[in-house]
Amino acid sequence: MANRKRLKNLTQTLKDKASVIAAALSTHRHVSSIRVHVLRATTHALSAPPSEDSIAAVLAVGHASHRHPRACIDALMDRLHRTRSATVALKCLYTLHNVVVKGSFVLKDQLSSYPSYGGPNFLNLSTFRDDSDLESVELSSWVRWYAAVLEHSLTVSRVLGYYYLQENKKNDNINNNNNKCLVWAASNADLLYKLEALVGFVEEISHVPESLELQRKELVYEVVRLVGENYRCVQGEIIIRLEEVGGRVMDVGELNEMLGYLARLEESHEKLLLLFVNRTKNNGFWDLVENTKLKAIHKKKEIEGKWLTVVTGGNVLEFTRSTNPFLDPGQLSPVPRLSFATVR
Repeated sequence: MANRKRLKNLTQTLKDKASVIAAALSTHRHVSSIRVHVLRATTHALSAPPSEDSIAAVLAVGHASHRHPRACIDALMDRLHRTRSATVALKCLYTLHNVVVKGSFVLKDQLSSYPSYGGPNFLNLSTFRDDSDLESVELSSWVRWYAAVLEHSLTVSRVLGYYYLQENKKNDNINNNNNKCLVWAASNADLLYKLEALVGFVEEISHVPESLELQRKELVYEVVRLVGENYRCVQGEIIIRLEEVGGRVMDVGELNEMLGYLARLEESHEKLLLLFVNRTKNNGFWDLVENTKLKAIHKKKEIEGKWLTVVTGGNVLEFTRSTNPFLDPGQLSPVPRLSFATVR
């Protein structure tokens, strides 16, 4: 078994070197240098994630001429879709994730619109599977999960109307204030629409593979760390919106919709604790979710209570006219049935 693994590693190392040499000898100079950077960032070695230098070399392409960013994304996608190795696929996704977080606007734009307008499952890895050995089979589930997380991350940016992941911490306060202004100006429907996308991203993270012990691998550990940073950013976006809806007047339908999203968040909580064990627990975030849920339930009951007036006389309980002007005094007026599921 050990000899077979050594032979496999040697074969893959030689294959990586051959690919780099072939790319370097290409007659298309501007494309060949980009492909070399991509190949060096996405080797078959599972021992470590792509180095900072190899990632920086890929990201530097985004600051070159307008042709280079598109060629860079095409090279990464070509590498991702041609490989049968779970390790290479995971490194491709990790490199793409760095593009989302640290890349230039042009590089991000090329990725978010790939191949023509983006959309769900545009990475096309939902059926990816590397059967070369047991570890690769388990790692394949991480590839599928990571691809879905990245796809949802880009979807969230499209829904919000801006790239919510920022590398430059100096601008965090400025961006936070700008985001708050956008939230204050939004309608209830828009707030809930964007809240749904953010909650969906948290749910996607919680669908993490069962093989959590693979986090001992440095590559998987770094993937989880980067996803954790995204999760923190999404929490910030959710917090801004929950604080805003807490002070708004909402009807029962809107309250039920929001309660549904909060329930989905709470269902993800336990799995997230397992994934990000020994890391920041963000109790303040979950306290806000719980308090917002309780306030929404109270408001909903208060509104429903105003739909009718209960008149008691002796042992008789009678419903009479409340907000319906077409009912005569004393005419029965039951609470209208809701067309959506009531969240308890």
